[in-house]
Amino acid sequence: MNCEKDDPEVVNQEEVITTLDYTLVPTGGGTTVTLSFEDLDGDGGAAPTITAGTLAANTTYTGTLTLLNESASPVDNITEEVEGEGVDHQFFFQSTVDGISVSYNDQDDNGNPVGLSTTLTTGAAASGTMTITLRHEPDKTATGVSSGDISNAGGETDIEVTFTVAVQ
Repeated sequence: MNCEKDDPEVVNQEEVITTLDYTLVPTGGGTTVTLSFEDLDGDGGAAPTITAGTLAANTTYTGTLTLLNESASPVDNITEEVEGEGVDHQFFFQSTVDGISVSYNDQDDNGNPVGLSTTLTTGAAASGTMTITLRHEPDKTATGVSSGDISNAGGETDIEVTFTVAVQ
């Protein structure tokens, strides 16, 4: 008698992400800034549209990430999927701009960061880039990962976008 299981393995398919918006609202008022990435035809087609941003110096912003699949009809809100599967996702924010720091405002069911909601703080005037990376199944217990260090995170990259950023 054969006791092997013939049940198919459940595979969690990667989400298609055509649009990423990082909306930054200054605490105490001021101009809202949205860093935006849009690639409606996917990899290999036309070049994506990437909108840079200018942030105010010495300012604290509340950041909100929105992810969409605009190639689906109706549009698929991937943000809800990432939030619902928070234990399997984490955003990382890497910047070459002196004085920019990002901290997490949200947590998954295990108390680890996700990154859909953040606080971004700027310092003095400077310019450079900010890269936002979404990792699927990172090792959130690895050294530095819970504070935003991607170097030990592992996992698979769902999306990675680099924005030009100026602080004035």
